[in-house]
Amino acid sequence: MSDNNEKKSEKTPESFFSYLLSFFNEIFSIREGTDRLRTIEFIQKDIEFKGRGIWILIASIFIASIGLNVNSTAVVIGAMLISPLMGPILGMGLSVGTNDWKTLKKSLKYFFISVIVSIITSAIYFMISPLKEASSELLARTQPTLLDVFIGIFGGMAGIIAVSGDEKSNVIPGVAIATALMPPLCTAGYGLATWQPDFFTGALYLFFINSVFISLTTFIAVKYLRFPQMNYVNPKKERRIKFYIFIFVVLVIIPSGQIFWNVIKESQFNRRAESFISENLGKYKPEIIYTQKKYNDTLSQIDIYFSNYVLSEAAIKDLREKLPVYGLTKKGNAVRVTDSTALIFHQEKNNIDTLVNKINKFGEEVTGKLRVDILEDIYKKQEKIIEGKNAKIEFLENQLIGIKRDTLPLHSLKKELAVQYPRIEKFAFAKSIELNDSLKYDTIPTLLVKWKKGTYNSYIRKKNKTLKNWLKIRLNLDTLKIVKY
Repeated sequence: MSDNNEKKSEKTPESFFSYLLSFFNEIFSIREGTDRLRTIEFIQKDIEFKGRGIWILIASIFIASIGLNVNSTAVVIGAMLISPLMGPILGMGLSVGTNDWKTLKKSLKYFFISVIVSIITSAIYFMISPLKEASSELLARTQPTLLDVFIGIFGGMAGIIAVSGDEKSNVIPGVAIATALMPPLCTAGYGLATWQPDFFTGALYLFFINSVFISLTTFIAVKYLRFPQMNYVNPKKERRIKFYIFIFVVLVIIPSGQIFWNVIKESQFNRRAESFISENLGKYKPEIIYTQKKYNDTLSQIDIYFSNYVLSEAAIKDLREKLPVYGLTKKGNAVRVTDSTALIFHQEKNNIDTLVNKINKFGEEVTGKLRVDILEDIYKKQEKIIEGKNAKIEFLENQLIGIKRDTLPLHSLKKELAVQYPRIEKFAFAKSIELNDSLKYDTIPTLLVKWKKGTYNSYIRKKNKTLKNWLKIRLNLDTLKIVKY
């Protein structure tokens, strides 16, 4: 009995882990219920753009272009719901995964047709549109980030899993929205229509990232789900087709890897540049109206725009010497993300016109709304500066009035006193400060008088009274104190 118990206890951990593995496999497995032949048929049917399909694409591009032009996210989403762009992209991943050269050629053909038609349609719209200003929706499609790579990966995963299963209606439109394939093409059309290469290349770059990673994820899923491979009767033809597909995969994977690496490095640069700005320029934040970060593998650039402040050359030098700490130059021990970074300060103290001209020249790099916000911020700061200066002027004017009021005609007084009070040898005028019972200070005009020797006190007391009354009227004073010295 004891031997049996020992055997059971030995098997218990193994059986538990087997159960756990089986449990998770049951929950996460996607192989069960996959109709491979029907999935292949479904994807192949959506690859072609003919007749209604091409007109649906044109209509959806027009709708998306309008949405991007007027900065309406809802309209752009509506256009993505009816867009048929996913078909050729899924077709490329499927054909590579199943060794289907014919489907790959077909997918590439209609992929490029869809791209060309989309860009031309969008360019036509933006040529005739009266709104030429780049909206934030358009600008958002010109600079790919690491998040766009992950969107492409998980979007492709959701797409192929949804297509291979029974539930397609809800997920496929969601994938079309999440991967956002149409807006970059419309943005490329905008760049073509307005002759702005940065928009054209940046948007196509983003579209390429999304397309490649959707196809790549589709390929991996097709391999994992063990889709049937295309067999060829002629072994030579099969080897040739496999070679062609291999070359295609290499041509796609190598630039994709480079793109992925560049996106990661740009993301690191932006993060470190932001850390540098927040940690070293935080105290100047009220005066900073805008910051720009431009990544390049060899020479990147950080632009800081001040509204009404000028840093000293010593301060700028000190800030530039801190760049290596953040890996923004070759120097230093930190892992660098770029060979060198140019730290440029745009300082236009008391020159609002020059600063406004610089902001207006931001062009495609800044949306119209953001540019307006920046200019509003500049003018608000200028208003505060003007208000402060006006308050200072008012204070100084009051001080000047007080000084003028306190200025006494001593030369005239000396002559008048010499005639009316010949016993006065010399006098001085001052303001004495007294602390009263309520602990408040009073400033009292005070006349210091030195009488000639031999002047009787009775005479002094009598004359002090008349002197005080006369001076109060003469100098327009409420109070006056006379002190003998």
